[in-house]
Formats: sequence, C-alpha cells, structure tokens
Amino acid sequence: MSSQLPQSLVLVGAGKMGGAMLEGWVKLGLEGHRITLIDPHIGEAMSALAAEKGMNVNPAKPAPAEVVVLATKPQMLDTAAPSVQALIGPGTLLISVLAGKTLGDLGQRLPNAGAMVRAMPNLPASVGRGITAAAAGPGVSAAQRAMADQLLAGVGKVEWLESEGLIDAVTAVSGSGPAYVFHLVECMAAAGAAVGLPADLAERLARATVEGAGELLFQSDLSPATLRQNVTSPGGTTAAALAVLMAEQDGMPPLLRRAVAAAKKRAEELAG
Repeated sequence: MSSQLPQSLVLVGAGKMGGAMLEGWVKLGLEGHRITLIDPHIGEAMSALAAEKGMNVNPAKPAPAEVVVLATKPQMLDTAAPSVQALIGPGTLLISVLAGKTLGDLGQRLPNAGAMVRAMPNLPASVGRGITAAAAGPGVSAAQRAMADQLLAGVGKVEWLESEGLIDAVTAVSGSGPAYVFHLVECMAAAGAAVGLPADLAERLARATVEGAGELLFQSDLSPATLRQNVTSPGGTTAAALAVLMAEQDGMPPLLRRAVAAAKKRAEELAG
C-alpha cells in the first residue's frame, strides 16, 4: 500500500458520493481493515462491500483516525458534529465534501479539527471520471495535502485551488456542469425530432454523440477549440450550425455566462 494512503480512515456518510469515493479507495489499495464506515442508513451495496473487505461499520466507540472524510448531507452537519468531534485527534486530517459548508463553518462546529480540506467533487465521480476541486486550510501539512490528493484522485482528476473563495465558481462550472451536458443531449434530441427524425433515434444519436465527444476530449491533448476547428469544414454543415451557436448576442457564449453566473450566485446564497 502506498505510503500516501492513511493507516486509518473514517468515512462519515456512505451515500452516493461517499460510496463512490469508498470504491475508489479500495481500487487504490486502501485495505478494508483500515476503514471505518459511519452511516446509520447504510445501503445494501455498501454493506456488502464493507463485509467483503473487512471494514468496520458503525462501531459503538470509534477511535480517532488519521483521516476523517465527511460526506453526509450538508444539512446534517449540526447533528453529526458531536460524534465527528470524537473521531478527530491532534493529527487528524478532515476532508469535507459538504456542499456550501466553508472551512469556517467546519471549524466552528468541529473545533478539534486543526487540518481541514474542503473538496467539491462532481457526479461523474460515481463512475471514476469526476473532477474534484480542493482547498486546503492553513493547518494542512504538505504530507496531508499529498494524502488528500491521492484519496480524492480515487474518483477522477483533482485541481487544487489557491483560495477557498473559488469554490462557488467551481460549483457553477463543474459541480453543476454535468446537468448542463445532460440538458444539451435533451436539446439535441428535441432538435433532431424537429427536423424529422424519430424521437427515439434522435435521442440515441444525441446521446452517443456527446458520449463519444467526451471520450475524445478525455483521450486527446488538443484544446477544445482545436478539436472544434478540426471537425468544422469552411462553408460546411458544422460551420452553418456553429454560426448560430457561437453568436455573441444570442448564442451559447452569453447563455452559458448567464447560467454559470446564476449558479455561482445561488451557491453564494446557500453558503450564507
């Protein structure tokens, strides 16, 4: 096992995101006996994984751990805080993936936590293709940051932020972003039906096109702009469509700027 993986880890909350992270850590080589799960409503899949790997589930008196990962619903923080406090020792690293809960919020509710990382993963983490933005508090050592980086990389790529203040903007781009892409598929399918395709065929074509374009982006070192240019022949069909989509007044650029700005504003409101 890599020296950057913790000797002991407690995961508080094994729902969709916590469960995805747990599966990623198992693939990284984190041994089950080093993992404790705390979730009063743990699902069947996570229970089965825990039993298979020999994890400790909902112990009566869990010991402080090298790493505590907080993955409950944000509104449960106040309720969970007293039990989480008991898990935090002098050298514990706390990693929070709670949306809208700042390092200041965590510090107020968990005063034992001297080293904290706030992370914002997104939905594709559930298939190991997420992108997580992370901000480290002032008490995080270089070794703890490296450990957090490896744990977060278990579900995809990791970007470290210079300032926690960028988290709301991250939320607006990558946190909410998968929904934008799913809606793009919906719109492409509806547009295909509008020009005469059977609706089910239009949806299959739109879905496969976005899946393939995403994979091409994943595998290519070329910029999105270069990939777009490579598939656009002057005077061709793609160029005709892009003239509409790229219009500065009513095309995708101003539309997405407004959408991302609205999401960022709402993230700021939710963070209080």
